[in-house]
Amino acid sequence: MTSANALERHAQQVRHDLELLDYPRRPWMPAPRAGAFDVVIVGAGQSGLAAAFGLARERVSNVLVVDANPLDRAGPWLNFARMRTLRTPKYLTGPDLGLPSLTPRAWYEAQHGAGSWEALGLIPKETWAAYLAWYRRTLEIPVRPDTRVGALRWNAQQAAWEVPCTPAAGGAGETLMARRVVLATGIDGSGQWEIPALIRDSLPPRLYAHTRDDIDFAALAGKRVAVLGAGASAFDNAATALDHGAREVTLCLRRPALVNVNAYRWAEFVGFLRHLGDLPDTDKWRFIRQIVGMGQLPPADTLKRARAHPGFRLHSGCAWHSIEVRGDRAVIHGGAGEDHVADFVIVGTGFVTDLSRRPELREVERHIARWSDRFTPPPGDGSADLLRHPYLGPGFEHTEKIPGEAPYLQYLFNYTFGGLLSLGFGGASISGMKYSIPRLVGGITRSLFVQDRDAHFDSLRAFAEAEF
Repeated sequence: MTSANALERHAQQVRHDLELLDYPRRPWMPAPRAGAFDVVIVGAGQSGLAAAFGLARERVSNVLVVDANPLDRAGPWLNFARMRTLRTPKYLTGPDLGLPSLTPRAWYEAQHGAGSWEALGLIPKETWAAYLAWYRRTLEIPVRPDTRVGALRWNAQQAAWEVPCTPAAGGAGETLMARRVVLATGIDGSGQWEIPALIRDSLPPRLYAHTRDDIDFAALAGKRVAVLGAGASAFDNAATALDHGAREVTLCLRRPALVNVNAYRWAEFVGFLRHLGDLPDTDKWRFIRQIVGMGQLPPADTLKRARAHPGFRLHSGCAWHSIEVRGDRAVIHGGAGEDHVADFVIVGTGFVTDLSRRPELREVERHIARWSDRFTPPPGDGSADLLRHPYLGPGFEHTEKIPGEAPYLQYLFNYTFGGLLSLGFGGASISGMKYSIPRLVGGITRSLFVQDRDAHFDSLRAFAEAEF
């Protein structure tokens, strides 16, 4: 049997399993208004697809997923991700929502046979992207690719969001109407990838790039590269530059030594993954503050990949104090009087949480509550970035900064990394998806039922289906 035939046979198994679990079967949503969706999901990566599947299982089918990337190229995996494999262990489940035949393992073994999963090791990023594409096709998730979403506006008369959409390549667009909107825009979906002002103000654009950018690594052959950052992406990009023939790559981090303890692995247990969002704010703060404070680390295989190159240089305790340009090179003045000369600089300092930088939220972000509006950290335990996180409700819905000014924000759901402080590992995290997707979906269905309760009561009063 060919791989394609095996996958089709396995897709039939998925559909059969869904039939076995098909309860409640009766559609329950009121007839949609002409031209309006019940839910529009912005982002067709793993989070957006899983959210759409979760809604479909709960009989919310008038849903559309939109994404700026070409079909099946959402998320980082086939774009700016430069790791070879996923950083999360392969045994994690999430997008399957408890359906064994829909797990990555079942999908992989359907193609490669018994024992193939055990021999795989970590999941290659291209394999994960292929799984997500098969997942979309098998579940028939409606995705509109190559579509950018502009600033959302609440239409009070229609009691719906206006979702302006334009082709990613430019041209005329249209405005969709949606009763609910889910932002599933990834790890930077509540902010923006950040380049420190020191680098922006000191170097011309030709001499630096963020790890998120489209970098011409072939052009770095024979060059000296400096990388700033201590996380996995910094090491991924350092190794990629060396793979493409860079003569030397110097990676600098501020900490005195590499972090070698992964707090995310500690957090992978039922209590934390399912119930962090049920804790009082003081406890949410201390748990997430501790995890963030413990720092990022590169996976062992990522570190090994970089160190395998003789041109790799690691400098800890090396904050960058100033940078100057000499000819076509950057001269970096670092800690302990160290100077580093580089033909190109790669910035691996991650992203900043700041809702005001999100184009989708431009019209409404001033009304959205942040943690700084609801919580005061203990003395000496503050974090400007965490305090900028949106203060979300129990179903990932936004809340109002000033009660009564923008009640429609409860119909806008934030399933991005910005939900970390309110609800734990949700958007942009496979490790928390098993629990966070049902929480998100439950928040949406609760919201819809509560709003439509009069229509449902009228349906009850008119119900006259005789049993005998």
